[in-house]
Amino acid sequence: MAERKHPRRSWGTVKRLKSGRYRPEFTGPDGVVYSSAQYGEPATYRAKIDADHWLLSIRRKIDLGTWTPPGSAPDTDEVTVHDYAEKWLAERKLKPTTRDDYADMLRLFIHPALGALKVRDVTPSTVRTWYAALKTGPTRKAHTYSLLRTVLGTAVHDEILPSNPARIRGAGQSPASTRATDVMLTGDEIGRLADAMPDRLRAAVLLLAWCGPRSGELRELRRKDVAKDAAAVRISRGVTTVEGQFIVSTPKTRAGGRTVSVPPHIRKAVLDHLGRHVGASPDALLFPDMDGGHLSDFKFRRPFRNAAVTIGRPDLRIHDLRHVAGTLASLTGATLKETMGRLGHVTPRAALIYQEVAAGRDAEIAERMSKLLGDTDDDGSQE
Repeated sequence: MAERKHPRRSWGTVKRLKSGRYRPEFTGPDGVVYSSAQYGEPATYRAKIDADHWLLSIRRKIDLGTWTPPGSAPDTDEVTVHDYAEKWLAERKLKPTTRDDYADMLRLFIHPALGALKVRDVTPSTVRTWYAALKTGPTRKAHTYSLLRTVLGTAVHDEILPSNPARIRGAGQSPASTRATDVMLTGDEIGRLADAMPDRLRAAVLLLAWCGPRSGELRELRRKDVAKDAAAVRISRGVTTVEGQFIVSTPKTRAGGRTVSVPPHIRKAVLDHLGRHVGASPDALLFPDMDGGHLSDFKFRRPFRNAAVTIGRPDLRIHDLRHVAGTLASLTGATLKETMGRLGHVTPRAALIYQEVAAGRDAEIAERMSKLLGDTDDDGSQE
């Protein structure tokens, strides 16, 4: 027998020849069978994985609508940034909120300026001009640039572009947030803020400020996630709102699933909350809306804003309590890794901010300790 066919897959075939080499073939959209040799590629491959890779590259072009029979002029020149980016987005496995965010960035910032351009016409100069004219906040600007760079990087992989034209140094890096260094609460302020909330949401503030869950993680907590003695809370899900619908999914990051120890001084408040405001079912939400369903972000922000005003801190946002929790953990001497684990961070960048804030406050505490003794000379002796 001259050759043996490899089992047929969903698209294309790889034939193993008597020589032990592999020959890939596929049936084009025109119904004709083609091989790699007809495209000026090796007629056979030593490794099956290389033959499979060639077939996948052809299938990709067919999916993009850029395939042409061998010998024809390629029509990749006709693919616009709009069509390519929309197809790129449709093919990605993303969380609903991430997909919506990407779609918004494409619609608002990328398509208006670049959408009508052919992908092959996008140059480094084109990207620099677009980036310079982009009118949005610095963080959003960095995220939008990163999205464009990723999309164009895929175009390089698809052999539509020879290299990625998005090459502005540092443009994809979000500016370091200074919010954590600007916002801090004392234990007394946390208590007063919690007391100013509606009774059914008092424990929510305590958990946010001392345990650091994200708002969506907090609003998806259920009775089964709290230890019987309230000594720990298991965070394994989060809730988001997409087009008015609540979507429950995994936490924001791969490190988001975690068990957080609850400080002893707020455990009684958590147990009291469980007894008075949470249903008996293990799946009962810890902080439900009045109808028993998920509490929306808006319905949480409104009483929080009122409580913040009541304690004289109108600048406070719900997410600031996560900063507070990170800084408080660092003040206890928690290591960078421990702070990352407690807050569910993947990278140390955010946790480092809390470490720096804690270091700054430690110097402040040292000065206050000296002031307890009254005026002292530099050698430590009292005047």
